[in-house]
Amino acid sequence: MELLQNSRDVPSRSTLIVWAEFLELTGSTPDHLSELMDIGWLNPTRTAEEALLFRQEDVYRIRKLERLCSDFELHPLGGSIVMDLLDRIAELEVRIRELTER
Repeated sequence: MELLQNSRDVPSRSTLIVWAEFLELTGSTPDHLSELMDIGWLNPTRTAEEALLFRQEDVYRIRKLERLCSDFELHPLGGSIVMDLLDRIAELEVRIRELTER
């Protein structure tokens, strides 16, 4: 067995999360996640074998969406719209802050 010569030879660890682990981390249901994927709100990466891979940021977004829907008794579609609007507001606030600091 050949030893790796330097750190560039060491494969990096993937930060992507497989479907089963994603379900566990988010506490969501397969139907709920499928619905979010169908509307394009959640876009996992697909492998050549069609396995779904999610990012850590997706876990955060789904947890936030679940909390929002639960707290305000929203349907996931309505919650995803609210989340998108909140993201837009945050982006605009950053842009305004950048412009006023000049």
